[in-house]
Amino acid sequence: MDFIFILVEPAVPENIGASARAMKTMGFDELRLVNPCEFMNAETKKLAHGSYEIIEKARVFNSLAKATEDCHFTIATSAKHRRIRHDYYQISEVAGLLKSKENIITKAGIIFGREERGLDNNELQSCDIVCYVPMKTVYPSLNLAQAVMVCAYELAKTDFVSRTTNHTREENEYISLRKKVSEYLRKNQVDRNQVLYNRILERLSLLKEDDIHLLHSIYKHIDVRQ
Repeated sequence: MDFIFILVEPAVPENIGASARAMKTMGFDELRLVNPCEFMNAETKKLAHGSYEIIEKARVFNSLAKATEDCHFTIATSAKHRRIRHDYYQISEVAGLLKSKENIITKAGIIFGREERGLDNNELQSCDIVCYVPMKTVYPSLNLAQAVMVCAYELAKTDFVSRTTNHTREENEYISLRKKVSEYLRKNQVDRNQVLYNRILERLSLLKEDDIHLLHSIYKHIDVRQ
């Protein structure tokens, strides 16, 4: 499984550099930036000590939707729980959750918000799950680069198999199931803004590989009967 680290509107060049350094120390090298500050400068390079190649090949996007377009699973990070989501997972739980889908998810994005206010509610809602780093005190919180370091460390604990070959059907199974469920809910007049709609999709992200295969089989049966 390949991991992509995505920083949304980072405002401090040093944080981008330190994040790249944290990624490299844990074996990750794909960085994406959404509407970042100017970062190709000496401040970034100084903090990215030994990992500036990650900065040089970082891709820049104008929206989170574009930055995650090719991701099969997205993980938002948040310093505090908000009412927009029901379930929040400690970062230490995320690797195990992803391991249960290793054969159907080949590219996962982990998303970090702005230094001052994190990800907004719409951004959190758009992701498959939301995770947090448990802390003993509410303040001071971790800064951006520190959060990247902790998350990279936890994700690196599990040895995921890199699947760079073309497994088109397997890669799209989870995304395909989300689309099928969304369409089914829409046809049955469950609006996207309703709590039930979001709750169902939220719980869908917890399904293991066998459960996803089973639901696809059920949908095939439904399609035949219709």
